[in-house]
Amino acid sequence: MSENNNNFDRLVDAILDWDATQMANFVILHSLKVWASDIHIEPWEWNVRIRIRIDWVLHSLTEYQPSLHDAFIARIKIMSKLQTDEKRIPQDWVINTSLEGWWEVDLRVSTLPTVTWEKVCMRIQDKTKTIPTFKEMWIRASWLHNLETAIKKPNWIVLVTWPTWSWKTTTLYSALSVLNQDGVNIMTVEDPVEIKMAWLNQCQVVEKIWYTFPIALRAALRQDPNIIMLWEIRDKETVEIALRAAMTWHLVLSTIHTNSAVSTINRLLDMWVKPFLIAWTVNAIQAQRLVRRICPNCIEKYTPDEHIIEDIKKELEWLPDSEWLDVSKLDSIVLSRWAWCEECNDTWFKWRMWIYEVLEVDREIEEMVVAWRWELSILKRAKEKWFVTMIQDWIIKAIAWFTTIEEIFNIVNT
Repeated sequence: MSENNNNFDRLVDAILDWDATQMANFVILHSLKVWASDIHIEPWEWNVRIRIRIDWVLHSLTEYQPSLHDAFIARIKIMSKLQTDEKRIPQDWVINTSLEGWWEVDLRVSTLPTVTWEKVCMRIQDKTKTIPTFKEMWIRASWLHNLETAIKKPNWIVLVTWPTWSWKTTTLYSALSVLNQDGVNIMTVEDPVEIKMAWLNQCQVVEKIWYTFPIALRAALRQDPNIIMLWEIRDKETVEIALRAAMTWHLVLSTIHTNSAVSTINRLLDMWVKPFLIAWTVNAIQAQRLVRRICPNCIEKYTPDEHIIEDIKKELEWLPDSEWLDVSKLDSIVLSRWAWCEECNDTWFKWRMWIYEVLEVDREIEEMVVAWRWELSILKRAKEKWFVTMIQDWIIKAIAWFTTIEEIFNIVNT
């Protein structure tokens, strides 16, 4: 904490000294050391505030006078190789920079003209972090075998889904680190290339020169690949090429934006993909998100109220026998909640953890997709067999004292 406070003091000194260069350096450095993922510079008529996102929640960092704003934004634009004299239209770019001589980071900088001045958002990608393994990503053993089996098949397509901020690309990189061997040729089509991996043929899409996902994907298929990692499925043309690649003995890994694993099937149908193509090519769909993990230094045990226990029982009603959790014994459970400590910056949570749901498209699910069965029918059938929903995974981890039950229901109800 003392080191973080020292960086914050240096930032305040830079603001008082009107030193835009040091301001930019210390904002980024402080954000990295408190594990922030984004920096927001938000101007208003009488003040400009800087906020940073830590474990999904925005926290105010500091404020400065508007008279310093132009110089500060100009410094960020110089670092980002953006046009310093262009303030009328949005700009964005990805830059690589180093801090303290060794801390390599990628900054995805985006500017936006507002009614006052330009707003800036910087997403931080720490290049010094290692790619986590599946076991380090909190994937339970009951799903780990199915997922590893799915990505090691010579063809089919495996999709990772959920909206932004869920580290879907990190999951794909973890899969590629398992598959990256001498006997296979791996191509990736990304925008941007977030992590450079040895002996992967990674391609950067450039929309400005019409080097789009479909064009890059077609070119990658002419490079004799065994495995293709597609950064995101966005449109009908891209998904059709990806599915045809899976049908011609290629393993395709990609992400797509949906709200659950089962709803991904409806999303593909909405892109006018024929049901039989989905049934024949999609092997597994994993939905995931990041939730805040309770700080281990200020954890406190308590017995929940009766209505909370009833809500937990309701959510775990369809839990498969493979999870070894007796719902009838939940009346005496003990949960965890926060207390207070400086280690977690007084936020009661420290870092984040993954929660998942994995839908394996087996023969019975294939038949339901071809028959145009509704999403709820597929979900009900999957639950009856082996499917564990994301909320159930979340509750199981709350019962194991990794997060709080209040955190779950607050997010579910919003």
